[in-house]
Amino acid sequence: MKKKAVPILAAVVLIVIVAAIGIISKIVERYTPSDEVMPSAEYFGVQEGSGLALIIQDELVHYKGILDNGTPYLDYQAVKEYLNDRFYWDSSANLMVYTTPTDIINIPAGGSSYTLSGTTQDAGYPIVKVNGNQAYIAAAFVQQYTNIEFSRKENPERLIITNQWGEREYADLKKDEAVRYQGGIKSPILTNGIKGMKLAVLEKLDDWTKVMTEDGYIGYVRNSKLGESYQETASREFEEPVYTSIRRNHKINLVWHQITSMESNDSLLNDIAGMKGVNVISPTWFSIISNDGEISSLVSETYVTNAHAQGLEVWALVDNFNEAIDTKTVLASSASREKLANQLVAAAVQYSLDGINIDFEAIPEEAADGYIQFIREISVKCRKNGIVLSIDNPVPMPYTMHYNRKEQGIVADYVIIMGYDEHYAGSEKAGTVASLSFERNGIQETLKEVPAEKIISGVPFYTRLWNTDAQGGVTSEAFGMDTAEQWLSDNGVTANWSQETSQDYAELEASDGSKYQIWLENEKSLEEKAKLVKEYNLGGIAAWKLGFERSSIWDVLYKYVS
Repeated sequence: MKKKAVPILAAVVLIVIVAAIGIISKIVERYTPSDEVMPSAEYFGVQEGSGLALIIQDELVHYKGILDNGTPYLDYQAVKEYLNDRFYWDSSANLMVYTTPTDIINIPAGGSSYTLSGTTQDAGYPIVKVNGNQAYIAAAFVQQYTNIEFSRKENPERLIITNQWGEREYADLKKDEAVRYQGGIKSPILTNGIKGMKLAVLEKLDDWTKVMTEDGYIGYVRNSKLGESYQETASREFEEPVYTSIRRNHKINLVWHQITSMESNDSLLNDIAGMKGVNVISPTWFSIISNDGEISSLVSETYVTNAHAQGLEVWALVDNFNEAIDTKTVLASSASREKLANQLVAAAVQYSLDGINIDFEAIPEEAADGYIQFIREISVKCRKNGIVLSIDNPVPMPYTMHYNRKEQGIVADYVIIMGYDEHYAGSEKAGTVASLSFERNGIQETLKEVPAEKIISGVPFYTRLWNTDAQGGVTSEAFGMDTAEQWLSDNGVTANWSQETSQDYAELEASDGSKYQIWLENEKSLEEKAKLVKEYNLGGIAAWKLGFERSSIWDVLYKYVS
């Protein structure tokens, strides 16, 4: 029996030993760092001769650049998204445009020359290259107008761009250590760091730190391999552009004056006879009438003379309401934008207009770049000629964020919030034109992007009488203040104050089963809206439109803008 037990025991011991070896191997394998190296070309996403990887600040971006005779070029979209969104590419004209506070710089693709202040300059290298449908801008030219530094590294080709300045955290390696693609010893190695290597600290985790090497690798190292972190200040001498603005030393009290024919200009003195406290009148004189930027004009020299004699500035309005035009087409073309701006500024100079009011509405998102570029370009011309530039905007909503109010607030003199059309002709249900909360929200959201002193709060002098029929169909009609009050009187209806909207509200059930509803704009509701100008210390108030008001309304508004 003993002889039989010996082989069995040996087998058991052997099994235990093999199992232990297996377990130990697994443990060793688990805790042994991987020596797999990710190819640099794979990491940076470029093969030899295929492009230039772009590392912008602390991010390897998906955009690529190109090299041409050793000159690095940046993808136009990368420049706009990460570095400087004031470059504008007009693909139809093969023209890059850059706008400063005082100049519109035109850069034809393929050449080294560009126009600045009406003179031709030469950069000494091709500034803009076009490859298929993609435009590229020389990094050196971008740097002329942007606070960036860049350095080129090879194998593979890449450009490291710095565009943020100030304090930055660093740490040095205490020992040789691999910089890995992700945090974890099994993650592939991007590059092998050596003792003393300086790393920018991007993010500290429990056991790993996200770092960037000086040659552009962004990865992770173990915390235990890093020395104490320290701060260094990155700086570069660069003169940021200064956008000067025309600012009145009083609050703006503006009223829009709807002009539909040359003859209607003659009614000015009669229309403003009972007006008090207003210092700006904005006649609706100009409209875009063709896709090449042509405008129609109802401007009247006599109107301007009479307005000035009454102490009123004249800010002439231009709109895009003509159904024959396509706003995107007009604004996408550099030639059309220039023609449009030149006509407006020429008219302002010729007729001694004090300002231009841009009222482009329902701007599609695909027209956004051309729209804000037009605002930049006309701002240059207005700034040079002392013309006030104001821009009308709807109350900020997610679907109008592409209007770029932040840039408007930089380049324009005033940004006007059209604090009405909360419900409008064509709305599927009846509702107020402008509740107090709607007005307040418009101001608060605009203040996130535009300085208070540049904001003018637009209010309505009108309301809508709504009718909802028995089948649920909704129609409405715009009423001025007196017309609305007359409707109440004619129908024996009494309006009561609505705490929800801060307006007087009335409704009427008709014999045909339909329902009439009206939210009134009057002295009481407009006073609540005017109070917001003082509460938020805004640049002023604007009202649509002259003729819809009662004479008593002027004293109400003046209290809050005087």
